[in-house]
Amino acid sequence: MTSEPIKIGYCLSLTGALGANGQTARLTHQIWQEDVNARGGLLGREVSLVCIDDQSNAASVVGIYESLLSEHHVDLLIGGYGNNSISPAMPLVIKNEKFLVGLMGLGVNNELHYNRYFAMIPTGSDPNVALTEGFFYTASRQSPRPKTVAILAADADFTKNPIAGARINSAQFGFEVVSETKYSLATTDFVPVLQSLEPRDPDVLFLCSYLNDSVGLVRAIPESGIAPKVIGGAMIGPQSTSVQKQLGPLLNGLVNYEYWLPTAKMAFPGVEKLMSSYQKRATGTTADELGYYVAPMAYAQLQVVEQAVRETGGLSDADLAEYTHAAKFRTVVGDVRFAESGEWAQPRVLTVQFKNITSNDVSEFTNPDAQAVLYPAEYVSGTMTYPYVARGGSS
Repeated sequence: MTSEPIKIGYCLSLTGALGANGQTARLTHQIWQEDVNARGGLLGREVSLVCIDDQSNAASVVGIYESLLSEHHVDLLIGGYGNNSISPAMPLVIKNEKFLVGLMGLGVNNELHYNRYFAMIPTGSDPNVALTEGFFYTASRQSPRPKTVAILAADADFTKNPIAGARINSAQFGFEVVSETKYSLATTDFVPVLQSLEPRDPDVLFLCSYLNDSVGLVRAIPESGIAPKVIGGAMIGPQSTSVQKQLGPLLNGLVNYEYWLPTAKMAFPGVEKLMSSYQKRATGTTADELGYYVAPMAYAQLQVVEQAVRETGGLSDADLAEYTHAAKFRTVVGDVRFAESGEWAQPRVLTVQFKNITSNDVSEFTNPDAQAVLYPAEYVSGTMTYPYVARGGSS
C-alpha cells in the first residue's frame, strides 16, 4: 500500500439522544474498515475513517463537514445515521459536488433532487409511503376489517414525513383517519394522552414516536384502557435492544417496521459473519447489543462505496455517482440498485409483529419467532395476531 490513506469523512451521533444508533454504526464501520484493509485496501491504499461526533445536534453538522473538507482534507464523504446528521450537510455537499451515500435519512433527497446522493434506508423512491405501506396493507387484510385510524405522534419535525405517508396509505387501503393528535417530546405520562384520544377506541392506532416516548406509550397502553385492534406503525425505539429489554412482553402484538431481521429468507451472503463479529464486539459497549436495525445497513453503506471505488478505479465524485446509478451492488443486505432519486429502486421495508415474548431477557429477541415478518410477501415469516390485546404475556 502507498503511505497516504484514502480518507472517508463523516459525522455520527455518538452521544446524545441518538448515541446508541450512532455507536452501532460506528462499530460496524470499523469492522468494514478492518475487513477492507485486510483485503489490501482500495486502489492499493489503506482506508482511514474520519468520524466526528455531532452530539445528536443538527446545528453542528455543517461545521463538521466544512472541517472534513478544509482541515482533514478527506477524499470522500458519507452521510451519518439519520436526517439530523445528513440534511444539514446537503447544501455544502451539493456546493462541492460531492458523492454521498447516507445511512438512515428518510426522504432527504425528496426536494433536492441531487444526482450524487444515495441512501441505504430501503424505503425506495416514495419513502413516506413505503415506511408504513405494509402496516396499512396488513391491517386491511384482517377480519373483521378495521375501518378507522387515529394518528398519535410526537410534535417534532421527524414525524412529518411518516404522518404524510400514513394519510396516503390510509386512503389507499380504505381507512378513515378520524383524528391526528400531537404530544410534546417532554411528555412523561402518556396515560392521559392515550385516554384523551377521540374517538377513544379507533380500530387502528398509528403511533409515530421516538425512543423515550415509545417506551412511555407502550407502558401506558394497558393502564389507559384503550382497545384498538391494531397498534404501532412508525415507532422509533422498538428496534433497539435496550428498549426491547425494558419492555419485554409488553411489546407482544405491536406492529412496527424493520429493515433486516435474522430470518432464513434474509440470510444474505456475509450477513451472518458480520452480525457474529458485531455482537461479540458490541458486548460491554454503548452500541446496540444485537444491532439488527443499524449494523447490516451501515456495513452495506460502505460496501457500496467500496464497490464503486474499485469498479471506477478512482475517487472522482462524478464517476462514482454515475457508476452507482447504473450498477447492482452485492451487499450483506442483498443485491441493491438505486433509482434516479438515489433511493433504493425497489423498497424493502419490513412490517413485523412482536410475538411469543415471555421475559425481558435479550435472548428472547435473538429468536426469529420473536418478530414475525408480515410484509412484504417474499419475506413473510408468520401471520398477524389480531386483534391487539394489551397485556404482558405472550401474544
